[in-house]
Amino acid sequence: MSPTQQLPLVIATRESRLALWQAEHVQALLRARGHSVSLLGMTTQGDQILDRSLSKVGGKGLFVKELEVALEEGRAHIAVHSLKDVPMELPKGFALACVMEREDPRDAFVSPRHASLDALPQGAVVGTSSLRRQVLLQALRPDLRIAPLRGNLDTRLRKLDEGQYDAIVLAAAGLKRLGLQERIRTEFATTDMLPAAGQGALGIEIRSDRQDLLEALAPLAHQETWLTVTAERAVSRAMGGSCSMPLAAHGRLVQGTLHLDAAWGDPDGSAPLVRASASAPVATLADADALGIAIAARLRAGGARGMDPVAG
Repeated sequence: MSPTQQLPLVIATRESRLALWQAEHVQALLRARGHSVSLLGMTTQGDQILDRSLSKVGGKGLFVKELEVALEEGRAHIAVHSLKDVPMELPKGFALACVMEREDPRDAFVSPRHASLDALPQGAVVGTSSLRRQVLLQALRPDLRIAPLRGNLDTRLRKLDEGQYDAIVLAAAGLKRLGLQERIRTEFATTDMLPAAGQGALGIEIRSDRQDLLEALAPLAHQETWLTVTAERAVSRAMGGSCSMPLAAHGRLVQGTLHLDAAWGDPDGSAPLVRASASAPVATLADADALGIAIAARLRAGGARGMDPVAG
């Protein structure tokens, strides 16, 4: 990299321990390429509202709005997100510039006393505020009581350790990134607990008119992950998905063929779990997007109730 290509960069990030780890990880990678990089820590609405589920207070966009304001005002140049927290359509003027290599996309079963979901006694209390996890847990163990669980990762673990829950379900990626893998009693097979679209992947957001940032971030991108999560997010977008929809989507790219699975469930249990799968050769983001849209159509044909697709 020549000196003229080196950029002074500010990363907007939430201030939770996991979000800071993610931002510092990107900071280190960019510094290694010669850029000067600092962090702008921020508290989002999603971090502040802890007494209600995200589906009732505005959705996952609550975790990114303040960061986007910082980008728009020029106080920061890039924002690092857990991709599963990023709305399916970004506001006008913003772009997803980079998707990085994915960590473990699976969900993790965490409990101080029980080794697995199967080992829980009847009526045990399992904590999660994810509608996706709720419907999948109900399908596996309808006898369990699913209780709301909000807060950052450390807060959720503290509530578990205080005895408020018999077990909780968390993303394996966050635990592993913070060196807390010893808290994982078991990792769910994706056939049982299908992950959320984009789970385990990091996305970097910029203002869409910053070509210089696109070029600077290009070396951090992981094409296989980007293709896979594009298909997953296309399922959710075509279903009109948000955190108010109990929807899962997970893909695997094997020798140029993307294998995509999705599931939709009814939170009140009045409709059975709907699953759909398909495989197709995928070489471009447009190919991946088309596969995701096709899977969404299969879910709807199977009885899944979507919303009007998000415009964009």
